[in-house]
Amino acid sequence: MDEKLLKDILEDLKLRQERSALSVPVGISNRHVHLTKEDFKTLFGADADDTQLKPVKQPGQYACNERVTVEGPKGVLKDVRMIGPYRKYSQVEVSLGDARRLGAEPPIRDSGKLENSPGVRLVGPKGSVTMKQGLILSKRHIHFNVKEGAAFKVGDGQEVRVLCGRGTDRETIFERVLCRVSDAYSLELHLDVEEANAAGLKNCDPAFIV
Repeated sequence: MDEKLLKDILEDLKLRQERSALSVPVGISNRHVHLTKEDFKTLFGADADDTQLKPVKQPGQYACNERVTVEGPKGVLKDVRMIGPYRKYSQVEVSLGDARRLGAEPPIRDSGKLENSPGVRLVGPKGSVTMKQGLILSKRHIHFNVKEGAAFKVGDGQEVRVLCGRGTDRETIFERVLCRVSDAYSLELHLDVEEANAAGLKNCDPAFIV
């Protein structure tokens, strides 16, 4: 065997072993919306501001008390919660089952990459907003801060494979999991409800990069 190839294989096996010894907590993401301040005011009133229900793990982010109805070509989703704070763009993240219920075919995207995604209509207690684009299926991903990224030896934008439900009857490997590395983040694997259910997962269960 070629000496360089053998060295590369051994280094890869060592890296996989090191990573698989470190766990990543699972965070299950239900359908939700992100809103610009302008769209929020249209939906909830000019004098309204978002109110925090509870913090989520990512620094500075929180689940809001405010909820909207999402209307698609063939169906609706009621009581879809906002995740704050306000964003520079409005975005709706749903599961594949949700998308079929709406009658839409959203692409699988990283957050904020909305080009050529379908639009929907949002309805709040004070008004409605028709989005020209912004409905997506969130690409499964792991958040790392810079120190955590270094510990796992991953770079921003890299894709990895992740083992979930290790040792259970629903043990599952997810391929092409996006790594997002920034000091704005905290270590967490984000899966949607359907992905988590497929692997029999609950919040904070351990997952492993393999």
